[in-house]
Amino acid sequence: MSRVSRISRISSAGPVGPVTPVGPVTPVTPVGPVVPAATVGRIGAGPGDQQGPSGAPGRRLAADGGRPVLVAVAHGSRDPRALVTVTELLRRVRARRPGLDVRLGHVELNQPLLTDTLADLTGDVVLVPLLLGRGHHVKHDLPAALAGAPRVTGVVAGPLGPHPLLAEALHARLAEAGWQEGGQGVVLAAAGSRDPDSAVDTARTAALLSARLGRVPVLPAYASAAGPTVAEAVAALAARGMRRIAVASYFTAPGRFATQVGSAAPWIVSRPLGAHDAMARLVLRRYDEAAASVRRLAA
Repeated sequence: MSRVSRISRISSAGPVGPVTPVGPVTPVTPVGPVVPAATVGRIGAGPGDQQGPSGAPGRRLAADGGRPVLVAVAHGSRDPRALVTVTELLRRVRARRPGLDVRLGHVELNQPLLTDTLADLTGDVVLVPLLLGRGHHVKHDLPAALAGAPRVTGVVAGPLGPHPLLAEALHARLAEAGWQEGGQGVVLAAAGSRDPDSAVDTARTAALLSARLGRVPVLPAYASAAGPTVAEAVAALAARGMRRIAVASYFTAPGRFATQVGSAAPWIVSRPLGAHDAMARLVLRRYDEAAASVRRLAA
């Protein structure tokens, strides 16, 4: 089977593995350290580094110890907090899986770009989108980047959402912001996409969060490209007599959209999901699901 066909076999199917049905989720206590931003782009570097003729670091071989390299793919943002946040998240991922080579690549706006990260690797890789639903990047941009990297083979894992671990992280962020039992409604504020599958995924996450909050109404809303807007969703809940309406930031990291949706919050707004421990566990869950496919294809 060709490398391109391997890619399409995974990426075109949407999220790798089944999505857990809506329902209560067992809580897990967040743990883990925070990492400094200085390690961005070189997470996992160490004994596997190859040296060129001059003694300078050269290409890094993928799949040290027989495991594909985990390449986490972030969108990128002009907000400097985004890079710091993603770095913290990958530090937690690496802490949970010692010895696993974990790299970072961005779709745009930040270094390292995904194309540059892939150019530095040889062997098997798993691209794990740090994106929360299906859309153009997951379906097209990431498979195209992988197909255009001549020295690697691998697969694109499913996006992080929907999944109960995201509902866990969203709940924790709301609690940090002041969510209490008296909360009446939540607007799940996402970036938005023209791809209808993205809206389906966001709606499923909203249902998971509602179940976790004891069936409190949770309405999806979007910062761009889709509707309703956050302000419209807030107004819809207010029209039902609700006053304690929270906005849950459904973003991996801070950025323009996360800041924008917060301005529409009538009560509390949570911060982005960031380096919550549930996010680190979910990144590894998606990696493990996709890595199993790499092993089957190689057999």
